[in-house]
Amino acid sequence: MKQETCGKHNWIPRTLAGPLREAAGHYPVITLLGPRQSGKTSLVRTCFPAYEYCNLEDPELRALALADPNEFLYRHPPPLILDEIQRVPALLSSLQVMVDAQPGAKGLFILTGSHQPQLKAGIVQSLAGRTALLRLLPLSVVELEQAGVIQDRDELIFRGCMPRLYQENMPPTGLYRNYYETYIERDVRQLIQLRNLQAFELFMKLLAGRVGQVLNLHSLSGEVGVSSPTLKEWLSVLEASFVVFRLPPYYENFGKRFIKSPKLYFTEPGLAAYLLEIRSPAQVSRDPLLGALFENLVVIEALKSCWHRGEDADLYFFRDQKGFEIDLIHSRHRQLCPIEIKAARSYHSDFLKPIRTFCALDPKVQSGALVYAGNQSQKVGDQHVLTIREVATFLHTCEPRSGDVDLSGKSWC
Repeated sequence: MKQETCGKHNWIPRTLAGPLREAAGHYPVITLLGPRQSGKTSLVRTCFPAYEYCNLEDPELRALALADPNEFLYRHPPPLILDEIQRVPALLSSLQVMVDAQPGAKGLFILTGSHQPQLKAGIVQSLAGRTALLRLLPLSVVELEQAGVIQDRDELIFRGCMPRLYQENMPPTGLYRNYYETYIERDVRQLIQLRNLQAFELFMKLLAGRVGQVLNLHSLSGEVGVSSPTLKEWLSVLEASFVVFRLPPYYENFGKRFIKSPKLYFTEPGLAAYLLEIRSPAQVSRDPLLGALFENLVVIEALKSCWHRGEDADLYFFRDQKGFEIDLIHSRHRQLCPIEIKAARSYHSDFLKPIRTFCALDPKVQSGALVYAGNQSQKVGDQHVLTIREVATFLHTCEPRSGDVDLSGKSWC
């Protein structure tokens, strides 16, 4: 069942709006990073409507900024939004000069970008101490709920979270096809010397088939027919462009008998489903990767809950060499919270066994949570059983939104 009240072209409020405005009151420059089409432009223009807006994808604006950064900034003085700033990294040095000439000024420039290394290198060199760095991913489940969009598990995995899907009622398959092709054409080919497009496309599909797994590039190399160092470079570009997210393992205080390689997830669950050739919500429940796709959805929801509050993502997973695993661990104030993820719609007491086992490994860990695809939350002893829409609140309070809540009347995952 689905309900949509965010009609065409309506902006869906973002959780990051508050931290973004707050940062503008403390720093002269705000840098907002995130994947393409995650809503960065809409967010900054909505939060700062009085600022002039310059999109550096515009050839004329970019040509002037490249040829004469000082002339560009003379024609476009602050307060100013500079969209896709990584297209003209030379501007960062000129921004530093302008900022330093106005000591105490706040919120002069709002920068957005979709590729991390180019911006980070420029920030370290030119804007260190002068800018706040924030990250925006596509819509969270909480943001969709607040906008009046309610979906079940399968439709949420199939449709994903891209803002345009809900603002313009776009068909998911067409959107992700265009998104993928545009990304290949505009980003990857600009960042690496991509000679074998077919191999890269195969690599992307194989990555989608490995969501939630510890990635073995050596094994992938044999399947793709490309060397491991090349695959490592491709993966770094994908991660730097916010297409994939590598979840690091947690092994502090547990010695050397534990997995130390990261697990891989797609920041947009709908893109992973598209690459797996899932073309309808009905296919999701029948897909052998349902559990992995739901895990991807929950892990990225947890990532959004951190980044969209302007916080670091202290998220990990745990696995020992005997195969015992905790899907997700949140470290908050030096306290660990283990989280198990199950795609089942019905709760079973066995789902909590891994959490109890992990708690026994470390006496400092008192409780954890199970996130499942049902519609009723509860507390079982010291452990919490949650729906996906409660993940964000739980990670920041260690409690569900309102304790033991019966959500059976809601058509949620």
